[in-house]
Amino acid sequence: MEFGVFDHVDRSKMALADYFDARLRLVEAYDRYGFYGYHVAEHHATPLGLASSPGLYLAAVAQRTRQLRFGPLVYLLPFYHPLRLVEEICMLDQMSRGRLQIGVGRGISPFEARYYGLVPEQTRAQYDEILDIMLKGMTQKTLTHEGPAYRFTDVPMAIEPFQTPYPPLWMGVQSVGSAETAAQRGANIVSLLPPKAMKPIADAYRAAASADAAARKVGLGQFIVVAESDLAARDAAEEGFTTWRMSFNYLYRLHGTGPMLGEQPETFADMIKTGRGIAGTPATVTAWLQEAIAVSSIDYLVGQFVFGDLDMAIAQRSIDLFAREVMPALANKK
Repeated sequence: MEFGVFDHVDRSKMALADYFDARLRLVEAYDRYGFYGYHVAEHHATPLGLASSPGLYLAAVAQRTRQLRFGPLVYLLPFYHPLRLVEEICMLDQMSRGRLQIGVGRGISPFEARYYGLVPEQTRAQYDEILDIMLKGMTQKTLTHEGPAYRFTDVPMAIEPFQTPYPPLWMGVQSVGSAETAAQRGANIVSLLPPKAMKPIADAYRAAASADAAARKVGLGQFIVVAESDLAARDAAEEGFTTWRMSFNYLYRLHGTGPMLGEQPETFADMIKTGRGIAGTPATVTAWLQEAIAVSSIDYLVGQFVFGDLDMAIAQRSIDLFAREVMPALANKK
């Protein structure tokens, strides 16, 4: 079992300059404690995601860490010109000496797509073409491509990734079909589903993967808050979750509709009931996550430790307790 972090980099009440500084100090803690990876969401025009230029944010992460792997989960491929994206990826991989992880997707929010002049119904085809160009651009000295949206002829690829043939791919999955697609692409996966719903997805992924499936990661995201008492942890989680949920719903409410994948639970207590997160003492959290790991058949646990208005000092203490007391207890579980 290995451990990662998922971060929406969603807005709190802190002044933005202080907010980014606090977030990066937490990233330094993830690095010190030996987390495997730090995965950052990309969103636009919403308080749900302030790392709207993930490459810029991750360049700072690269300079503040030494062993932590990191990357977007996911780059919204239709939002990028493919040549610029390839160059950005190669720069980040070189600057970090091979610690970049490339999450790819097309984006679920139609509102964010339209703000960028995209047609949501067309983003699947754009995603497929840009991913094809991206992989060519990282593995060839010159890039030639002819497709429905982009045409390139003998473009010199002056910068290449540090990792060979390119940094590991990651995809977020919510269904058996998306898991099988990720397996065929050779990508690692992370899902935000409840543990019981994750089991058939993990099984389908491994069945569809090639012989190197054991080297890939099957991840599950969980909201996690750890404190000295169950009550303190749950109170802190509720306070943070209220703001996070408002941010999650921001664009949907602005446009008078509901989330594409359904409403989020109204409270953190409801998150616990649905299997999406846990708040409690190290013993409480350990027991919960041991069951989640066993039920879901994962080998990569991805904690969302900071969200909404969760106090930064409480978050730092939560991460400390998780790394010192929970991680060792779970490390050999599968």
